[in-house]
Amino acid sequence: MIINLSENNSIVSEWLSEIRDEKVQQDRMRFRRNLARVGEVAAYEISKSLKYTEKEVETPLGSANCKVFKEQPVLGTILRAGLALHEGLVNYFDKADHAYISAYRKHKRDGTFEISLEYVSCPPLDDKVLILSDPMLATGASLVTTIEQLIEFGKPAHIHIVTAIACTVGIEYVQRNIDATTISIWAGDIDDELTAKGYIVPGLGDAGDLAFGTKVQQ
Repeated sequence: MIINLSENNSIVSEWLSEIRDEKVQQDRMRFRRNLARVGEVAAYEISKSLKYTEKEVETPLGSANCKVFKEQPVLGTILRAGLALHEGLVNYFDKADHAYISAYRKHKRDGTFEISLEYVSCPPLDDKVLILSDPMLATGASLVTTIEQLIEFGKPAHIHIVTAIACTVGIEYVQRNIDATTISIWAGDIDDELTAKGYIVPGLGDAGDLAFGTKVQQ
């Protein structure tokens, strides 16, 4: 299931226009907040698909039958770029367990790159709903590598991928390499073009650098 949150008119489109705008991007705090907002909307939409159970709650005036999560999801993110988007998910799923993965592109002199994954911290995932956030789904290589590593901690019942901007090339790569029946992709918007170096066009630039500052390339 592929969901483009900008397909229908909503405030998400307003936030995406600011996230993409190179002038607005100069306000680093606003850039991070807009990413978190996209995460919050995705969290709300994903919450509709989770399983619920009834719970009787005592109020000052009586009792009420309420619906609560049958089980909390696990929130995973790719360091460091995913942290702002992850924050939006945490704002809604505030009782969830967390997984953190340091997957990044290790560039070579010839302009190509390989995915380096050096750190993983993850709770048990068997039969859990995993919500994995990464602001840019470009080639899909880092996301597939991350998921392959995470399922060593157990097989999730379902994986929700949350991203600000996705590329059709990356979406197709994920679908070819991960069982498509077990994943849903929630994108703030979807672009069609990918450069030879694996960057989304028009995209938004480097989400990690825009959110947290430039880094030395490795």
